[in-house]
Amino acid sequence: MRGMVATELGLCLLLLWCGFSRGRVGLRVYLSSWAVRVPGGVQEAQRVARKHGLLYMGQVIEGGDYYHLEHRGVKQQSLIPHWGWHVCLKKEPTVHWFEQQTLKRRSRRTVAAVPTDPWFQKQWYMNNDVTPDLNVLAAWSRGYTGSGVVVSVLDDGIEKDHPDLAVNYDPLASYDFNDNDPDPQPRYDVWDQNRHGTRCAGEVAAAANNGICGAGIAYRAKIGGVRMLDGPVTDIVEARSLSLRPQHIDIYSASWGPEDDGKTVDGPGTLSLEAFYNGIVNGRGGLGSLFVWASGNGGHRYDNCNCDGYTNSIYTLSVGSTTESGRVPWYNEACASTLTATYSSGGKGEKQIVTTDLRRRCTSEHTGSSASAPLVAGMIALALEANPALTWRDMQHLVMRASKPAHLQASDWAVNGAGRKVSHHYGYGLLDAGDLVDLAKKWTPTRPQQKCSINVIHKPLAIGSRLSVSANASTCHGEKADILSLEHVQVQLSLSYSRRGDLAISLTSPMGTKSTLVDVRPYDTSRNGYKDWSFMSTHYWDEDPRGTWTLLLENKGDAYNTGFLTHFVLKLYGTDEDMSARRAAAWVVSECVRRDADGTCQECTSPFYAFHHLCLSYCPPRYYNHSRRSRDPSAPSRTVQTCAACHFSCYTCRGGTANNCTACPPFSAYDEPTRSCSQPIRTYLPHGGNLFHGPQGLLLLIAVIVLCGGPVLLGVLCLTHRLWHLRGPWQKRPDPALGSEAAILELVRCNHISSEEQRKELGQRLLP
Repeated sequence: MRGMVATELGLCLLLLWCGFSRGRVGLRVYLSSWAVRVPGGVQEAQRVARKHGLLYMGQVIEGGDYYHLEHRGVKQQSLIPHWGWHVCLKKEPTVHWFEQQTLKRRSRRTVAAVPTDPWFQKQWYMNNDVTPDLNVLAAWSRGYTGSGVVVSVLDDGIEKDHPDLAVNYDPLASYDFNDNDPDPQPRYDVWDQNRHGTRCAGEVAAAANNGICGAGIAYRAKIGGVRMLDGPVTDIVEARSLSLRPQHIDIYSASWGPEDDGKTVDGPGTLSLEAFYNGIVNGRGGLGSLFVWASGNGGHRYDNCNCDGYTNSIYTLSVGSTTESGRVPWYNEACASTLTATYSSGGKGEKQIVTTDLRRRCTSEHTGSSASAPLVAGMIALALEANPALTWRDMQHLVMRASKPAHLQASDWAVNGAGRKVSHHYGYGLLDAGDLVDLAKKWTPTRPQQKCSINVIHKPLAIGSRLSVSANASTCHGEKADILSLEHVQVQLSLSYSRRGDLAISLTSPMGTKSTLVDVRPYDTSRNGYKDWSFMSTHYWDEDPRGTWTLLLENKGDAYNTGFLTHFVLKLYGTDEDMSARRAAAWVVSECVRRDADGTCQECTSPFYAFHHLCLSYCPPRYYNHSRRSRDPSAPSRTVQTCAACHFSCYTCRGGTANNCTACPPFSAYDEPTRSCSQPIRTYLPHGGNLFHGPQGLLLLIAVIVLCGGPVLLGVLCLTHRLWHLRGPWQKRPDPALGSEAAILELVRCNHISSEEQRKELGQRLLP
């Protein structure tokens, strides 16, 4: 007897030791519930449950043959199965399969919410040191770290071998357009002037939990850098940077632009405009590249980022800044094109941004709106990981909705006609990363962009001390366009004025929202006025555009200022959906059932569609719903739903040919009878190709020949003279190429002897 007791005690101890020392890895814990397969239907399953004294708990999979049965009289957890019900269910002819349920050890596949990096405790804007912070920990706790997303920082290079960047560095998202080679390593000097790009890159994707510096917002995203500011900046350099591998790079982050001197009005050239257009139309497989832009650092000089053609583009997502205490920083520019804001530096004694620095170091002194834009780029990377099918317009909708006024202080907070608080300093407020990823998982695609342009004036109007011009936008609902909810509003103006900086311009919507397009700029003494300049405002988001819009021009300076308004076009962009009536949907993203060798999703559970590496409840723009036979050898007759690509000319479609379009990309026109889209026509392309067209162009061409023929002839004579004097030395050089190169240099010098003194340096700001 004692032997049996000892044996049983030994077995119990063994079981206890296994359970505790191995964490129950090797043990099954049986529960008082069973899964049964009863093809006979619900009533038969209920009959089986009653017969055997079990509770019917319902279907396991809606519409399927699997049911949940439970017995409350059985011990809820046991180390051995209940053989009695096992025998009973096995004898039941209508039960084709059954299984007593066991506990399964499952852990959330999240990352450690708080990284172990030594400088993370200094990252006050994301570690809960301030309230509210950017709520990045919430996004991380949901498992989103930027994995699978590619970000490129367009700047002065990136220290690709920095120990906190090297693991995430992506050479395909990098290039050096200053020296025309693939290596974006910055140029080093004693002042470390070219540290800017490396600092911005660390904010986005510095690695986590590696014991170095802090953590980037999207610390598993791939990061690249484009070196394009450390040398002569041209339209070609900018365009090549903005269009670098748009099928590989998802997000372009830029913290530069024209001079923040309070007097410059400048923007992208023809090629850069084309790069923006190509990015939003063709980038990311037609979903659109995402361009994140710093709003500017000219606040102390009363600059306005609506005079910066990069930040006020509808294709860029413009980011402002706030201090740790929620105040307007001294450098922040107030303008209507800003959509959102994040934390950055403030005044003396206020905290700054922690990131990577040149020479493999760390810094806690990154500052300005330059530091705000990369934080938003990182948060957008988290949202793209949650839903890679978001378009460039979807992302702007999400950023607007995930931005909150919170504790941000400004005197100009106002409520627009859609009930949203908005400010010229912060846009719609402080961006919340947790809300952004939650919205991304539930967002159904925005309907195609609608555009309505209204040419308002047909003769010059004297501005005087005050000029008010009205425009009726009723035509933007009907045949011309069908806009129910606004997104961007542009005002394209041409005007002359004796002192441009004294002119304040505002626009009031039919719903009463007033947006300042440009305020007084004391340092702007130009007499050039504005020539076809487009101001942009995001303040009317989700408003109904129908009704009377009012443009107001006011002289805030010398009473003797004069000028004329010669051109005014109101451009409204939006959608034909009433966005104020949109309600949050169930999650639109699901797990894939079967993948191929490279991870591409092949099958999803109904009603989801296979799209790239995931399952969606819809097919995004540029794709259509397509049914095909399963490629699973075990079930070849099964039908699966996938997203197939539209013809490249279509934005949305019902099939893969050019005659199955249902909507067109920007700048394309839809032909209803043929259900096709025309070739894109970009009306913004200026001057270049059309300079000498028409009768007036012919006269201009003759004038150019007459005026330029003299200098050209002089250049030829100068070259001949120099070649004559250089013919001796050339004969002594073994390489004749050297001689021809010298001659070319002499020609340049002869024709442009004072070009360096006369050429105005292209205003590109490198924000601190």
